[in-house]
Amino acid sequence: MKILITILICFIYTTGFGKTITVGKNRQHPSIKSAVNKAVAGDTILIDEGVYKEGQIILTKALVLRGVNYPVLDGEKKYEILTIKANGVVVEGIVFRNSGRSSYMDIAALRIADSRFVTVKNNRFEFAFFGIYSQHATSCTITGNKLTSDAKDEINSANGIHCWKSDSMKIEGNTITGHRDGIYFEFVTNSFIKGNTSYLNVRYGIHFMFSNNDTYVNNTFKNNGAGVAVMYSNHINMHQNLFADNWGSAAYGILLKDISDGTISGNTFRNNSVGVMMEGSSRLQIEKNTFSSNGWALKIQANCADNLLTHNNFTGNSFDVATNGDLVLSRFEKNYWDKYDGYDLNRNGVGDVPYHPVSLYAMITERNPSSMMMYRSFMATLIDKIEKVMPVLTPVELKDHHPLMKPVKF
Repeated sequence: MKILITILICFIYTTGFGKTITVGKNRQHPSIKSAVNKAVAGDTILIDEGVYKEGQIILTKALVLRGVNYPVLDGEKKYEILTIKANGVVVEGIVFRNSGRSSYMDIAALRIADSRFVTVKNNRFEFAFFGIYSQHATSCTITGNKLTSDAKDEINSANGIHCWKSDSMKIEGNTITGHRDGIYFEFVTNSFIKGNTSYLNVRYGIHFMFSNNDTYVNNTFKNNGAGVAVMYSNHINMHQNLFADNWGSAAYGILLKDISDGTISGNTFRNNSVGVMMEGSSRLQIEKNTFSSNGWALKIQANCADNLLTHNNFTGNSFDVATNGDLVLSRFEKNYWDKYDGYDLNRNGVGDVPYHPVSLYAMITERNPSSMMMYRSFMATLIDKIEKVMPVLTPVELKDHHPLMKPVKF
């Protein structure tokens, strides 16, 4: 009942029942702070274009803060620019520039603190430390924002959209670049991430830690330092995302570390050093994904269990699968492998002999990277052919029992 009342109050505040207060030259108020002090819950503050240097602005009332022609709130590299401590606040059409930076404080351009039903939409964040930071926030919407910063390394940078101990968040249609992690979730539950583009960030395009029951769909993660990471979480659903062009000795399309009970479907892993890296992951359903032109399409450690990989397409990868042991506790079933050279005598679309996706040369390269100089050589081909005839070193049980003869159509 309390939640329904809060929603009703926020609806009333934002549907025309308050007055409009203007800020700017020759307006009602010359400063945003004076307008905030004058306003009451439900009012709309319109901010004219211009540059406003007012230190930290704190909202403790349900106000609409709306920019006209993108006014600039400049933190002068000293201040947290806007701190929201009220339910039902709307912030729209504003440029947040030059927030403060600190090695020991989480300073943000915009912070949502202990609040519900806050909307942050269609804003620009330039040269911020943390861009948008939510702590103990619930049912907030962050949509249509553009966040650009100048991170050079992990130590002296922070995240674009950072959510901590928050619930039922909606992160949609944002563009994030130049931060440590584009989007960061820690202890975040029941949240939805859709249609964002996160690229050229120092570490991860998106990073989950200890977060459960979240979904991200139709996002693009490109050219990030280490790709994407989902760690120590469960029931994370990942659908129709693009993981591309993440190259480096420790770079992945996505790293799955100690996660369980999630689904990974309809995604594209393209031009990554490793498409998917799995460590200690269990009970994952990985289906209808495309792995193309990666160094390794999939690395699955022996400590992974009860995962099902089915109806995926593996095309143009240097190596399809790598593992670090003989123990195989996950299952491959009905995937398409472009390296499969078996036959289909009954023409049912399924190969008559199993496919072993781990090649001996891949295992050699995994342990001795310098051996890549022999890639595509006659010797490398010969090594793999001999191992297929008399498997000795590759895990015999890691195989697709029913490989598909044609790519899966999604």
